[in-house]
Amino acid sequence: MSTTHAPVSMAERRRGSGEGNAARRRGNTWAYVVGLLAAVVTLSPVVYAILSAFRSNAQLAENPAGLPDPWVFSNYAGVLSNPAFWRYALNSTAIALITTALVVVLGIMAAYPLSRYSFRWREPVYMVFVLGLLFPASVAIIPLFIIISKDLHLANTWWGVALPQAAFQLPMTVVILRPFLQAIPRELEEASLLDGATRIGFFWRILLPLSAPGMVTVGVLAFVGSWNAYLLPLLLLQGDMRTLPLGVADFSTEHSSDMAGVFAFTTLAMIPALVFFLAMQKRIVNGLQGAVKG
Repeated sequence: MSTTHAPVSMAERRRGSGEGNAARRRGNTWAYVVGLLAAVVTLSPVVYAILSAFRSNAQLAENPAGLPDPWVFSNYAGVLSNPAFWRYALNSTAIALITTALVVVLGIMAAYPLSRYSFRWREPVYMVFVLGLLFPASVAIIPLFIIISKDLHLANTWWGVALPQAAFQLPMTVVILRPFLQAIPRELEEASLLDGATRIGFFWRILLPLSAPGMVTVGVLAFVGSWNAYLLPLLLLQGDMRTLPLGVADFSTEHSSDMAGVFAFTTLAMIPALVFFLAMQKRIVNGLQGAVKG
């Protein structure tokens, strides 16, 4: 028993194609709407803080949600002329740079054997790093304080904060870099070994340049995470060694009546990390895409 199907007319094909295009357009429209709402919700507090810093305390008290009228620049000038702000900024920059350097160097050294070498316990060792993603720093904050202050005597120093921050950044670094390094063809390594290069030579001359996007990605994430860290510096740093997040809290407490100045201090504290992240955004996306493809 055979069945025959009537041929589909050109008009029906066009109708079906038109309905499919319309459905895709509706889906894209909803995606844009959701993305726009998410952007508005995320950026609204930042924009409000930036604009509020250009207002006087009287303007904020009269209309908290209004726009600057007139624009007041003395709030930012007062923060920039405050020596404590630059002292906090120096500490944040030094700790973030040390943390970033440790994360990139140690991360690439750990990811290299886990991606290019075959040994018995390779996957269990890698799973240790993966499980490290589930271990927040706040859980170990008291043991860290005892080790850093009592055993290593690094309390109230840049290294005392940078070392544990780098340690908690390493799991994410290895998870990102390992598939990135695995994507580099084996034939390239074999050809370099045939040309007389050692494994260390291949690592320095070929693998590191090719893995630069992944290293930039983990470096930016480590820098921003260190810049915004609060709990660990709160326990380990005191006085002039405090970082900008701690400085914001101190300034807010000391100048609780000067809300415009607090907004200015907060805005200037977040601008470096925000600008750095936005400048490296494309490299971060490329690095993560390479890790996913790997």
